Amino acid sequence: MSFLAEFPATGKFDDSSQIDAFSFNGPDGFVAGRGDAVAVPPGPAASLADRLSALALQPGEIIGGAMPFDKTRDDCLWRAGSIRSKAARPVASQPAPLREFSLLPEPWAEDYAAQVREALGHLGAERPDALQKIVLARSLLIQSPAPIAVNALLARLGHDPAATAFRVRLSGDAEGAAEGPEMQSRHLVGATPELLLRKRGTRVSSHPLAGSARRARDAAEDRRIAQTLSGSEKDRREHGYVVDYILDTLAPYCTDLSAPRGIEVTHTANMWHLGTEIVGTLCDSDLPAAVLASILHPTPAICGVPVAAATQLIGELEPVPREFYAGTVGWSDAAGDGTWYVAIRCADVMGATARLFAGAGIVLGSDPMSEAIETGAKFGALLAALGIPADAVVAGLVQGN
Repeated sequence: MSFLAEFPATGKFDDSSQIDAFSFNGPDGFVAGRGDAVAVPPGPAASLADRLSALALQPGEIIGGAMPFDKTRDDCLWRAGSIRSKAARPVASQPAPLREFSLLPEPWAEDYAAQVREALGHLGAERPDALQKIVLARSLLIQSPAPIAVNALLARLGHDPAATAFRVRLSGDAEGAAEGPEMQSRHLVGATPELLLRKRGTRVSSHPLAGSARRARDAAEDRRIAQTLSGSEKDRREHGYVVDYILDTLAPYCTDLSAPRGIEVTHTANMWHLGTEIVGTLCDSDLPAAVLASILHPTPAICGVPVAAATQLIGELEPVPREFYAGTVGWSDAAGDGTWYVAIRCADVMGATARLFAGAGIVLGSDPMSEAIETGAKFGALLAALGIPADAVVAGLVQGN
């Protein structure tokens, strides 16, 4: 599948004289790791607390980066000086020259629907550890004739005020200048709408999203879709699994914890979601946000219930390893405060190649082809940021080759 596409132009977000080890730009403001960034010794989630304790961060320093979906695999974290602002930074808006991209779905919609049908066969079995929900992802491999400008891609992703545009360097030297090193390094780039965990002192919050529907251009139809999602028993049940998991997981670390407003309908530029704000008070204000995030992820929003059984089946059914997709990205400072997001709506970019990821939650009652359509819609933000006509791609992904 090939497309002519607008290639993102460099905008105000792109500082080509400095390649950040990591950066986050969205509703929580702007945070970046600048200066002589140093890689934190990698390791699995179980060793993170000890590794962070050994760092002894100084005021003005932060650690940031990405933790993988599989908690037993090594993370990718950097220690750096921080630049922060309470307001999000401006982003690029101008178009750029057309270029051709080739796209390969991994898998095609029909094959993904077959995986959903197989997963449905594992749900609701008459045993205590039976799966209640699983999230199945698929990817879209994109090849450009020229290296993808990561800073420019990041700038385009910053247009959605409901999402946090992020980039984490996954390989290469954290220092360096502009386009040469940027093009040769590997980056995780995305625009996530989902807050995994925010910690400020003793206050902790999370805002899980589960249950989704693609938005419509027509205002009346868009409202109808939101109302249908809000009243969907299947989607509310899927969402409830996630909220219960987060409440149960954080409860041992909190003196109080609640979801005061219950389920609400929220949106990004392309999607409607069911969301619930969870707030609490920590027993220990010194517990770093990064450690809490490593304990909390992966949630059923991107994995399933029970987590262990879902993780195993994901490994059996998905043809492409997730690596850092559906993990968590974020930052923590010397005081232990920080913000971590669910690594969704993202791409693994290196040189002229990008692999986009999207997933859908599967519960009893899920329709396999509807879930395939949902994953196609979730590619929309990244496709638009690359200048690729999203509607045409989504239609092609559903119709098959």
